[in-house]
Amino acid sequence: MMAILLLLFISIIAILNLIAPAKVFSESENRNLEQMPEFSLDSLLSGKFTSNSEKYVSDQFAFRDVWIGVKSDTDRAMGKKESNGVYLGKDGYLIQQFTPPANGDLEARIEAIHAFDDATPALHKYVMLVPTAVTVLKEKLPAYAPDGDELAYLDEVRQALPGDIGFVDVYPALYDGREQALYYRTDHHWTTAGAYYAYRELCKQMGIAPKGEEDFNVRQVTDDFYGSLYSKSGFRHIQPDRIELYLPKDEGKIAVEYADEGRTSDSLYEMANLDKKDKYTVFLNGNHGLVKIKTNRSDGKKLLVVKDSYANSLIPFLTEHFGEIYVVDLRYYEENLAALVQEHEIRDMLLLYNINTFFEDPSIMNLSELIE
Repeated sequence: MMAILLLLFISIIAILNLIAPAKVFSESENRNLEQMPEFSLDSLLSGKFTSNSEKYVSDQFAFRDVWIGVKSDTDRAMGKKESNGVYLGKDGYLIQQFTPPANGDLEARIEAIHAFDDATPALHKYVMLVPTAVTVLKEKLPAYAPDGDELAYLDEVRQALPGDIGFVDVYPALYDGREQALYYRTDHHWTTAGAYYAYRELCKQMGIAPKGEEDFNVRQVTDDFYGSLYSKSGFRHIQPDRIELYLPKDEGKIAVEYADEGRTSDSLYEMANLDKKDKYTVFLNGNHGLVKIKTNRSDGKKLLVVKDSYANSLIPFLTEHFGEIYVVDLRYYEENLAALVQEHEIRDMLLLYNINTFFEDPSIMNLSELIE
């Protein structure tokens, strides 16, 4: 009887996997899911088709989040401290592993930056690659868990960048302030406090006087945030995170245009998203191909930010210093980026990624393609 029930269960799961439409985005993991790869003889012979097919099956498996939770609870009961690439650290911190880049990946990304730099010689550029909690909070890792040498790769990038690009090293500031909550416990992002530390370091590089903490009202908007690592790992029985906003005491008018949605908001924060699973999207309504921000700063300074989602909680600080900010996410942007710079006479650019995304996401290579 048990064998029949097991066979029936497996059959139902197999049918669901076959008939269920493929999901494009995982809200719980805050990432795009693998889609069915296109078949070609070259991709089959190279092994790429098989590898991508395995990723597709894993990402699209029925009740994926439930199975992750069951597995991690079983592992935790057995004393294991790692699940699906996430460590269960001290003080309830979930910390994502750092995956070193494959051979040639670092060079390819630097080459793309070089190409864009050559195409936009009048643009003052700054690169900020943010170390993640696995490096800054390494003392919270389980015993014998490797930290992945993020700093070594950060240094390789720094040395390989063109000499006219400023490298913004935020690790010392984040490490010195690590006793504060600079990273969420259940999510892979830094907190608004962590973004504020990085904002001050960027201001030093750009020759800008940063706003002091006394210039902001810090407002807690939720204490019930369970982030991407909570979902990805399946670890449960962990305290949720708080999300805080740093709101300027001297608040000016602002217009935020979401080009892909054809709408404009008068706020940098989408407060309705606090009722959703991914509450981090309260910052700039999550990720979009192009967001145009206009402030009431009268000096005419304009900034281009090419970024991943780490930038979303830092950009509000920059509105204190720029009249216009153009925010581009290369995962969703397909227009000519060099033309955007020229059309709007932008003079400053910040490329901001956490180091994991910088090496994992191939869209950074689009920099070399969006110049013609």
